[in-house]
Amino acid sequence: MAEQLSLDAMPRRLFACTPSRLATFDCPRRYRMTYLDRPTLPRGAPWAHNTLGAVVHVALHRWWQLARRDRTPANGARLVESNWQSDGFRDEPQSATWRATAKRWVENYIEELDPDDEPVGVERTVATTTSRLALSGRVDRIDDRDGELVIVDYKTGRRQLTDDDARGSLALALYALAARRTLRRDCRRVELHHLPSGDIVAHDHTDASLQRQVTRAEATADDIVAATDTLEAGAHPDDVFPPAPSPNCGWCDFRRHCPEGQAASPNVEPWSGLGEE
Repeated sequence: MAEQLSLDAMPRRLFACTPSRLATFDCPRRYRMTYLDRPTLPRGAPWAHNTLGAVVHVALHRWWQLARRDRTPANGARLVESNWQSDGFRDEPQSATWRATAKRWVENYIEELDPDDEPVGVERTVATTTSRLALSGRVDRIDDRDGELVIVDYKTGRRQLTDDDARGSLALALYALAARRTLRRDCRRVELHHLPSGDIVAHDHTDASLQRQVTRAEATADDIVAATDTLEAGAHPDDVFPPAPSPNCGWCDFRRHCPEGQAASPNVEPWSGLGEE
């Protein structure tokens, strides 16, 4: 009994995670295949839209690392060119077309930036803890606006964004909290910068809205921990990490290993996420 009381008094171990890890649990089977299965199952082919997004992010990151005199739109386009990859594209002509598109996006976006307005952080890792979580993540950019921090996240997808996307984003809210803790400054505003359209959508959080997102994240983490513990106790993987079939299954890296996902959506080509050009 004394031993049990001692165990009960021990603090709960924090669940270490990123916003991406929490988001993966929207399909428990995909979470298991991504984070728990060993050896990890083979993934599908790379996605062209992911390649496109990654190159744009790298170019904007390295642009801020340039000397002040070199921070020009033309050099932003050159960084796209020098970092370009063709993974996931149908062929070289398609890759070349989208390379030109990405260069135009980056040039146009940089035209609106002040090269002297040095960000507080670029690709900056921030972290914080809650009563249940040890959170960390890497933010595309952190700005200083009138003494407060602003979270900036670049987007390159074909879907138009709305302010609701910024308001409802768990990742952006957690980044704001982590930036507060890491940089010891207030952070409430989060922004999504959509390079294809040039649109910026934003939300100014309150303490209450940030706490709601923390509660949401902790509930997801509790479900993950409970499922993982049950799996380790001998439960069947599909009982505790079931699939969640949806039309989005066509984009899952593990679709080939999931009959339910295959039945829920048609197969899509690696370049299908690019949209029309």
